[in-house]
Amino acid sequence: MQAGGVNDAIQYEADESCPPLVALSVGLQGVLLAVAPLVLVVAITSRAGGQDESYLSWAVFAALIIAGILTALQASRFWRLGAGHILIMGATPNFVAVSVLALEGGGPPLLASLIVVASLFYLALAIWLPLLRRIITPVVSGTVLMLLAVTILPISLDRVQEVPDDVAGATGPTVALVTLAVATAMALRASGRWRLWSPLIGIGVGTAVAALFGAYDPQALLDASWAGIPAGSEFPGFDFTPGAEFWALLPVFVVITLVGGVKNIGDSVAMQGASRRRPRVTDFRLVQGSLNTNGIGIFLSGIAGTPPTTVFSSTSVSLASLTGVASRNVGYVIGGAFVVLALFPKLPALILTIPSPVMGAFLLTAIALLFVAGIRTVIQDGLTAQKVLVVGIAFSLGAGVEHQTIFADLIGGTWGRLLDNGMLIGALAAVVMTLFLDLTSPSRGGRLQSKLHAASLAEIDAFVRGIAGKLGWNEASLDRLGAAAEEALMSLIPADQEVEAEEAPRLIVAVQPETGAIQMEFLAVFDEENLEDRLAYLDEESEGLQEGEVSLRLLRHYASSVHHQKYYGLDVVTVQVKGSR
Repeated sequence: MQAGGVNDAIQYEADESCPPLVALSVGLQGVLLAVAPLVLVVAITSRAGGQDESYLSWAVFAALIIAGILTALQASRFWRLGAGHILIMGATPNFVAVSVLALEGGGPPLLASLIVVASLFYLALAIWLPLLRRIITPVVSGTVLMLLAVTILPISLDRVQEVPDDVAGATGPTVALVTLAVATAMALRASGRWRLWSPLIGIGVGTAVAALFGAYDPQALLDASWAGIPAGSEFPGFDFTPGAEFWALLPVFVVITLVGGVKNIGDSVAMQGASRRRPRVTDFRLVQGSLNTNGIGIFLSGIAGTPPTTVFSSTSVSLASLTGVASRNVGYVIGGAFVVLALFPKLPALILTIPSPVMGAFLLTAIALLFVAGIRTVIQDGLTAQKVLVVGIAFSLGAGVEHQTIFADLIGGTWGRLLDNGMLIGALAAVVMTLFLDLTSPSRGGRLQSKLHAASLAEIDAFVRGIAGKLGWNEASLDRLGAAAEEALMSLIPADQEVEAEEAPRLIVAVQPETGAIQMEFLAVFDEENLEDRLAYLDEESEGLQEGEVSLRLLRHYASSVHHQKYYGLDVVTVQVKGSR
């Protein structure tokens, strides 16, 4: 990262095409990162839920197929689907506990019913995202990402100790240290193609060291079949007569699904930031596309009767950060590789023979990058005293509750185990405190419904001046506020607009007084380009300014801050103007 906020480590951004060999090599490393935890989550869920080997074989097959299709879809932008970035999909640990309870209570049919119903709530979250923009903020999303890193860190450290009983006790830490040292050294100092291969080289060296210590077991590779579809590949059916188990577990599934949705918002935001050389504002249309795709993944998992498929948080960001390749072509390669792995069991078996200490060391690197991504997400919108307190309390609560049995000891049962989830408690705390700040903010503002048209200027000017006048602002501050409102409106109106005022898009102007300032929020339908990015890079444009560019320069002069959030069907532009009495 160099001065000016330019990240020269990114060789290929999401929209840039990379050579096929580069896409193939980086995609292979992404598969190595994701396949082992994907299969492990499915295996743990199946065995803990009392299912036989036939179900396990089918569940792994279906999970790989679903993950492959949706990883490729995430890399694309089709209608309102896809994030347009590398977002690796797979069965995640979030649902392990409740999925085990469902399998124990009613088998795959009960699990399928619960997952399908929960997916509808997840899809609703994507639709309601514009309405939740004041609650699911970068502070909330970033805090959840940091808590996720803390939550899965013990998993990484536990894998370091997983070695055969007949090898020396220091084998695990030694292998992990070698893997971490090689991969990190190459990522820090290597360049070009060598940097692209640094994770894979680290895994290879670590595996070789493990073999020297006698900690490499190829038996799973030898036992796996070369190709084929597992027996039992059929729809498990739904439970159309839900009993007590269904209604007892449904609220838990819904809560975990929605909390996972908040986490996935953070995943998408973090990946957008990790995929660019220059910092740019978040495109929430891509976030919505990611959520829609995740919702489809959860729904398809329900149809298949497998644990829910969502985004792997730690793998996508770390893959782009380590290799410097964020091209969406890599997502297509990873998606295709998952499908191939599902049809050729010998290939995932080869990956699963990688010793646990090696994967633990690699997961440790991914966790570190995920934690940093969470920090970046938190600070991207600026930190006030209130936001610092929200992050600190939410993170402390989540990290403190994790790996404790406080609620299980108090209330027991399903809800007790659920509430002992640190990520859930931390996320709920962040959401509740953010909601409290929003509800208790000064209510001396107002709302005006108008049209996105120049004819609305006089109405908007009178509206904002009237509110500032009640606060006792002086004439100079009133003029600056009115000028900012005018330039914000003119900047939003398309240059080629020829419609009458009655036919123009609907515009809502919400004004909220703050300490020493007024915040104006313009909600309207707008074009494809983000206003905040246009402001940030205005100085880099040519000297021949058009009328709209003059408005942007004036807006930047009058306003202390300008933020622009784009959603499907809605644009939200927030302008803050400081004033005095």
